[in-house]
Amino acid sequence: MQRSRRHILRLVAGAAALPIAPRIAKAQAYPARPVRVVVTTAPGSAADIHARLLGQWLSERLGQSFIIENRPGAGNNIGTEAVVRSRPDGYTLLHVTAAAAINATLYDKLSFNFIRDIAPVASLVTVANVMTVHPSFPVRSVPEFIAYARAHPGTINTGGNPGGAGHLSRSGHLRVLAVTTAARNKALPDISTIGEFVPGYESSGWQGIGVPRDTPREIIELLNKEINAALADPKIAARIAELGGSALSGSPADFGKLVADETDKWAKVIRAANIKPE
Repeated sequence: MQRSRRHILRLVAGAAALPIAPRIAKAQAYPARPVRVVVTTAPGSAADIHARLLGQWLSERLGQSFIIENRPGAGNNIGTEAVVRSRPDGYTLLHVTAAAAINATLYDKLSFNFIRDIAPVASLVTVANVMTVHPSFPVRSVPEFIAYARAHPGTINTGGNPGGAGHLSRSGHLRVLAVTTAARNKALPDISTIGEFVPGYESSGWQGIGVPRDTPREIIELLNKEINAALADPKIAARIAELGGSALSGSPADFGKLVADETDKWAKVIRAANIKPE
């Protein structure tokens, strides 16, 4: 009877291990061929530069090419949809930007739900946006800008610029009034934050990596481990700082929370201001 029990226990243990073995083997074999990294912005953009920096690291560490594929257009939605429709096998990654959190509310007829359809892998960087004016504009601080706007309603035109914070400061083509992050930026330590004058204000650019939902958890964890290793590398961190950003390491859950929190924040802003896509 004792021998029979031991035999049954061995059979049960072996059966329980069967579903795990193929998953471990799959993670160990990954990647077995080149991996596509879809970037939703044009070549030369900040997101593209960060993606290529990471792609080179992953290629060297994992022994397969991580190929950057730029798919800009429709407010970054074309590239995102392409990844959503890809096989969840780890061979198509999405370079995620803050636009994903904004688009979730800005566009009311998307064919996908970002939080549902893209699984978070890892955060990469946070980037300070900057508030700038033309040198001829008669203000030199956020309080002066607010006072001018109140005194001249409807006369100020606004727009965005893809240049990094450090680049804008050094170029002399624009006057930097403030950074949008909660803390001052290391690249512009003498520039105030908007929050120093408008309590509670914070708006950061950020980037990360996602994959189609149902991608094996073992592959997500492997990618997260390697991405965090890249962010801890002094040369990678220094290059990110040169581009005006700060490395942002963390778990897949950490990145998922960032996306969810940012989606909720921008939903409130978009609805309150009744913002529509142009």
